[in-house]
Amino acid sequence: MSLPDPILFSAEWEAAWNAHDLDAILSHFDDDVVFTSPVAVQLLPETGGVLRGKAQLRAYWAEGLRLIPDLHFTVEDVYAGVTALVIHYRNQRGSSVDEVLVFGDDGLVVQGHGTYHAHESNPAGARS
Repeated sequence: MSLPDPILFSAEWEAAWNAHDLDAILSHFDDDVVFTSPVAVQLLPETGGVLRGKAQLRAYWAEGLRLIPDLHFTVEDVYAGVTALVIHYRNQRGSSVDEVLVFGDDGLVVQGHGTYHAHESNPAGARS
């Protein structure tokens, strides 16, 4: 298992998201990644919030960037475990979010989870 440097990884993650650079974002993910998010349920209801593989993850994030053109993240803290990083950040709405990323042996993310404050009724800020 190869956990990346937490500070360097989170800085690259933040910069890639704020540049809306999907290729840079996805470069950290394994082809067979599984990612869960309550926002995915809103944007791609057919997934049930579970995205399987880099292609499905790309489709989800591309749709999110299309719907939220002012998307912007500010990393507030990073937590490191044995095989996982947790990136705590605020989005463009000021909402507090945690992204849990589990890394495989090759140093790529094999599992991810977008988690939102329990009181957020519409974490994506998606428009009806």
